[in-house]
Amino acid sequence: MINLSVPTVGLLVGVVILLLGRKLFWLFVAAIGFALGAELAPQIIHQPAPLITLAIAIGLGLLGALFAVLLQTFAIGAAGFLTGGRLAIDLYAFFAGHLRNREIVFIVGGILGAILLLALFDWVLIFFSSVVGARFIATAIVVSQTGRTILFVLLVVVGIIVQSSMLSGARRSARR
Repeated sequence: MINLSVPTVGLLVGVVILLLGRKLFWLFVAAIGFALGAELAPQIIHQPAPLITLAIAIGLGLLGALFAVLLQTFAIGAAGFLTGGRLAIDLYAFFAGHLRNREIVFIVGGILGAILLLALFDWVLIFFSSVVGARFIATAIVVSQTGRTILFVLLVVVGIIVQSSMLSGARRSARR
């Protein structure tokens, strides 16, 4: 039997989002909900069992997918806000080391992410889904911090190349 833990599900979802995030927008939003659930579970319940963490993560993922299908414009803005905020925190921590004013960095990054995703949907979605997919994969694989950083960057590049080639292929077939 397959061990369906949060890292295992994250790895599988990460691969799909890395390669198909633009085509499967609802899954991208669901993955953001899943990641949020996995991060919030320990804050909601003190030392939750892995199955409870997985259930909370899947529940928020399903809620994200429902938002993406029923309230697409809202979901685009929310996905841009959450992804932009998380990316801003990660970049700030990477370059500055110590993270002060975490909330301000998240809000500024979130606002920029929402605006960019709403304005430049295809390309920003390709970038964001490549980053989110790469983060899921790199987090699920046990390697050194340097190895994780290298893996993350390589996966982002692969995701952007694969998804942008599908985008230009779709535009070529639409012109015919």
